[in-house]
Amino acid sequence: MPSIRRMIAAVQGLFRRRRLEAELDEELRFHLAMETEAQMRQGASREEAERRAMLQLGGLEPTKEAARSARAYRRLEVLGQDVRFALRLLRRNPGYATAVVVALALGIGANTAIFSVVRGVLLRDLPYREPGRLVVLHQRDRLTAEGGDQGFSVLDIEDLRRRNRSFSGLAEYHSMWFNLLGRTDPERVQTGVVSANFFGVLGTRALLGRTFSPEDDRPGAQPVLVLSHAYWQRSWGGDPAVIGKILEMNDHPHRVIGVLPPVPQYPDENDLWMPTSACPFRSDPHQMADRHSRGFSVFGRLAPGTTLAQARRDLAAIDRALTAEYPGDYPTGGYRADAVPLLTELTARARPTLWLLLATVLLVLLIVCANVANLQLARLSCREDEMGVRAALGAGRGRLLRQLLTESVILALLGAGLGVGVAAAMLRALVAFAARFTQRTGDIALDGWVLGFTIAIAVFAGLLSGTLPAVVASRGIAGALRAGGSGRPGDAGSLRLRAVLAGVQVAVSFLLLVSAGLTLRSIWKLQAVDAGFNSENVLALTIDLDWAHYKTPEQRRAFHRALLARAQTLPGVAAAAYSSNYPLDGIGRGTAGVRVEGRSATDADLPQAGFRVASKDVFKALGIHIERGRGFEDTDRDGAPRVAVLGHTLAMRLFGQGEPIGRRIAFGSQRPPDWHTVIGVIADVRDQALDQDPGDAFWVALDQNPALAGSLLLRSRRAPLALTAAMRAILRELDPRQPVGRVQTLETARSAALAAPRLTTILLSVFAALALAVTVIGLGGVVAFGVVRRTREIGIRMALGADRGAILAAVLREGLAAVGIGVAAGAAAALVMARIVARLLFGVPPTDPVTYFVVALLLLAVAALACLLPARRATAIQPSLALRAL
Repeated sequence: MPSIRRMIAAVQGLFRRRRLEAELDEELRFHLAMETEAQMRQGASREEAERRAMLQLGGLEPTKEAARSARAYRRLEVLGQDVRFALRLLRRNPGYATAVVVALALGIGANTAIFSVVRGVLLRDLPYREPGRLVVLHQRDRLTAEGGDQGFSVLDIEDLRRRNRSFSGLAEYHSMWFNLLGRTDPERVQTGVVSANFFGVLGTRALLGRTFSPEDDRPGAQPVLVLSHAYWQRSWGGDPAVIGKILEMNDHPHRVIGVLPPVPQYPDENDLWMPTSACPFRSDPHQMADRHSRGFSVFGRLAPGTTLAQARRDLAAIDRALTAEYPGDYPTGGYRADAVPLLTELTARARPTLWLLLATVLLVLLIVCANVANLQLARLSCREDEMGVRAALGAGRGRLLRQLLTESVILALLGAGLGVGVAAAMLRALVAFAARFTQRTGDIALDGWVLGFTIAIAVFAGLLSGTLPAVVASRGIAGALRAGGSGRPGDAGSLRLRAVLAGVQVAVSFLLLVSAGLTLRSIWKLQAVDAGFNSENVLALTIDLDWAHYKTPEQRRAFHRALLARAQTLPGVAAAAYSSNYPLDGIGRGTAGVRVEGRSATDADLPQAGFRVASKDVFKALGIHIERGRGFEDTDRDGAPRVAVLGHTLAMRLFGQGEPIGRRIAFGSQRPPDWHTVIGVIADVRDQALDQDPGDAFWVALDQNPALAGSLLLRSRRAPLALTAAMRAILRELDPRQPVGRVQTLETARSAALAAPRLTTILLSVFAALALAVTVIGLGGVVAFGVVRRTREIGIRMALGADRGAILAAVLREGLAAVGIGVAAGAAAALVMARIVARLLFGVPPTDPVTYFVVALLLLAVAALACLLPARRATAIQPSLALRAL
């Protein structure tokens, strides 16, 4: 409190300076008059009395200055003087000021932009009630290296709710696509299927209407819907009259009861939400009673006073109990249940990339600060006389240091103001970039915290770039005065410091260039990776059938046959197929345990493999190589022996070097087993992500397993998107109530899969290029400054017979010495940072010698060019002019 009162008094004093000065002047004159009268009473004349009174007071102006220095606002007043003086100097040197402000604006603007993303995605609390208590539950396989999440069954979730002692609420979740009717055109919508307490567990209230109640989730309840904010804005124009609307879904009328606020969604961006009782898949009695039918997600809220570690121990105890009670329903050793904070889960993919980018722009700012420090050193060499005069007039070393630092901080603050504009220009692109990694982009903004960070980092940059030059300048003042202004005693120290700063810039540039080079090589490897399919001229149209109108396998089978027959007749179509999934579609794959005939294993211990359902010609349409046997044919129809095609990895896992063709396998926990004959083995396909191993996979025939959800795949002899209109017309003829979902080419899907690493590489490359440019400018400036300061020395050496080539070599050698030291230091730093960068790489080791060698060669070559111009100027010095200046 006393410090606050002093601060308030100081500010108030600034506005009362004139009155205080008048009062001080009046008081001092009163003391002088009283002392003068006292001296006159002792017999002194008026002139002598005034002289004695003034001597006793110590002088009028010194006394006033001593009184002023005791005032609370004196420091603010001196700071104001320094600021005004600094602004006058900068106005006299617009070129220097502009260069520094622009350089700092780029560095500070980049930091502001990246920090706004880091704060919005990683640092801000989630917009839920007590977000720190929200967790996501996982059930992982203990025996696999990755411990893939198996999800929970309905029975698992019921047991968790009954037995846990750590959660105040557990909510069920999964997401599905449904056809929505009741508007002009049928619409395909992604729908979150949740238990009634889902929004209560999250602590989310409806923006309009209400969320679900327990009555909405009871069997036989009227189906209701809640709209997401984005869908409400996009499809309904934000119309509040949507509440109460009746929409048709799954052959039932659904009433809209609420609209959510704009909150981030995890793990899916849903358009609508429905209770579990309204979902035909989730409410199926077989689904609800099958403990093996896992795949549902669980969200939880920790009970008050419960820690995450306690909740994990509680889950482990429940796991052990369930494994003991139902040994046939859990794998050997059981599952490993875990609870992860929701914020961690929501930002898991974005976190390493964003922290790396923030570290990158901080390093760029460090290079900018080193460059600005070099510019200030060069400028201060021209102000030695000014500093000497100010010191001679009584300015102390601290006063001069403060003045120089004030100039530096003002430049940084001006750069920050311009940098905010740079950040604002970058923000839209960065939001789109962050959306590749996380749903949490709605909170990215240039808010007060971000602006506070900008001011703080600007002050830091100003102090960082101004401290060393100010210290060097202040130390050289005494020497300059002793030399009478004729010498330059601070030159050697200044040159050494400039060389050190140039070396720092080279080291940081090397680190950034290596990071960019590694990610560039990684993206090249990723683009060239053999994904196991040919994406050229393939169109994918998502066509998920309505649950209500295609309830039976016969109905679905008839639709698939009619659709494929019509599609194959389109001009330009080389192959047409229907598949439950296609490569890089962004949709999770169903999994099932694989049983081999003649081998005994419990259901829970069966190897898990991803499965796809597909029609004839699917491998032709996707360009997938059949290694053994054959693909699906027209004979693989309903009623014929069931067949399956294995991926290469699964075939090797199940049969090793043995012959898989003709062997029989079954899937899941079917009793008796529904045996499928292996008819073919295909090359592995990277259909989930290009940077992930293909994993185990098998395919079954569509006609024998008619799927509700999937995509029509058309390999075309011409531009594939030209087939879209014709296919929409065919679909309207087959079923006017059936919408087409996403339409894209496989080339687009592959490009989208590369978007996130490509954008990360572009950002790192841009920042590395900026760092390199600033470093080259700074290095050239150091060499040029050295040549100017050593003009007389070079002239004398040339007058004494030194060869111009030797002078050129000497100047280049001095400049490249700093580069060599910087490259060595940068290489060491890059090796230390290798573990962090490794997370972003594919097929390239983080210590890749080729990248290190190329970057070192690039830096040396560019540095040599930067040093060459001032070195050539050195050889052009006329010895006669240099000697005449002695």
